[in-house]
Amino acid sequence: MTPPAKFDDRLRRIDSRQNARVKELRRAFAEATPNEQGEIAVEGMHLVEEAMRSGLRLGAVFFSESGRQRAHKLLPQLSSHAETLLLPDEVFASAVPSETPQGVAALVRVKSFNFKDVLIAQPVLLVITAGLQDPGNLGTIARSAEAFGVTGFLLGEKTVSPSNWKAVRASAGSLFRLPTVKVELAEALPQIKALGVRVLATSSHEGIPISDADLRGPLAFVVGSEGAGVPKDVLAQADEMVMIPQSPRVESLNAGIAASIMLYEAARQRAKTDEPQGH
Repeated sequence: MTPPAKFDDRLRRIDSRQNARVKELRRAFAEATPNEQGEIAVEGMHLVEEAMRSGLRLGAVFFSESGRQRAHKLLPQLSSHAETLLLPDEVFASAVPSETPQGVAALVRVKSFNFKDVLIAQPVLLVITAGLQDPGNLGTIARSAEAFGVTGFLLGEKTVSPSNWKAVRASAGSLFRLPTVKVELAEALPQIKALGVRVLATSSHEGIPISDADLRGPLAFVVGSEGAGVPKDVLAQADEMVMIPQSPRVESLNAGIAASIMLYEAARQRAKTDEPQGH
């Protein structure tokens, strides 16, 4: 069946890799930082739909010729403010970084948060990264953080950008919604502790087993880099170290998985605190 002509009428065809909008999309993927309009680049039907579901404004949506059917599904949902562009497959592939393009990408204006935003919801439950460099791990932690009730995500020095397309993809849209702020840990940790938030550093083999730690009340987990763990200067400011008991045959858990287990345990303990007590 031929798609309704009104949908195709809205698509503006771009044939050149040097088109300004195509170059902007390519640059946004490569630089992994918001552009002057506060937009980042995302790829894939799911992420574009998650961006809309999260109430974000889409500046431009790009479809490949082979992904035209996706356009007919998305166009009725898109604001009239969003540019909608149709690209030959090879032009689309030149602008997106994935090896198997899904046929739809977008420039999405993300929300901007500040340090106070992560402390509004009570009781505070924060995740703090210290040098986390793998975008897949960052996205996984963000996804688990949203699932388990984290109120804010603080990204310390040498942490991968939350605008990195792999991080956004791994978060499955959670980075669109979770209050996320870049911080200098030497300044942020004392401020957090002054507000009565306990800081727990995560470790592979040292510290209190996570099931024995008290994870109720205002709390912040610090997750270190994949190789070196939490830096010594950050460990010095932590109130406690916590660990996940595991087989000695395993050197360490993936940072994303370890953080997810700890956040689940925190959510479990905090849910018990909220249960009505019997008489």
